[in-house]
Amino acid sequence: MSRILVFQHVAAEPLGTLDPLIRRRGHRVKFVNFERDPDARPRLDRYRGLIVLGGPMNVEDRESRPHLQTEIEVIGEAIAQGKPVLGICLGAQLLAHALGARIQRHRCSEIGWYDVATTDDGRDDPVLAPLGAALPVFQWHGYTFDMPAGAVHLARTPTCENQAFRHGTNAYGFQFHLEVNKALIERWLGLPGYRDDLIAAGLGRDADSIRADTFARIDAMQNAAHAVFNNFLDLIGTSARRRAPATS
Repeated sequence: MSRILVFQHVAAEPLGTLDPLIRRRGHRVKFVNFERDPDARPRLDRYRGLIVLGGPMNVEDRESRPHLQTEIEVIGEAIAQGKPVLGICLGAQLLAHALGARIQRHRCSEIGWYDVATTDDGRDDPVLAPLGAALPVFQWHGYTFDMPAGAVHLARTPTCENQAFRHGTNAYGFQFHLEVNKALIERWLGLPGYRDDLIAAGLGRDADSIRADTFARIDAMQNAAHAVFNNFLDLIGTSARRRAPATS
């Protein structure tokens, strides 16, 4: 039976629209929720792929949140074993750091909708190509990563150069949140910590303007997101229980 390991940091940042795509292929998902079990020591040997989700903490918080170092080590093991890895937002920063890149506070936060432009490599990438040349995507981050040595730069925004990368053939980091839907965005906008984050960012937008942008842009992003995620899941394959033999 095919299994995928998922690192989750807070209940408010789940797999989102990626979850049904995974289960439709017959994979079983093992969540390690570090908010509930910060001392977890997950092992990779039973899993065919690793997904690392977002969260409000940052890579520099490793002293107060030792699980972040645990995650970096497991990500490094996954890369060494050639297993597909997808990092989303914080997960992308952890992946970049596991590959030796620097993580730092960005000069400005990105919260809400931003036009992500793919690079030439991004437009030709076997996973990210469905984004096309440019697409509005949802963001919520105040930190950024340097491009890891040997990685392929896949996407940028006018306000943040490093938005997506590929390392080797099957490790991907996305700074943005392709996995969100309207309900998840609304949940973030209603949480006090996230709401404070938006106010402190001083971006000149509020929850209502983000809701309006979401109504206008979510469908196009989700269509592209499904294609991107399915391309990534192709790297993992399909569970044997979903590969029915041909019948005459």
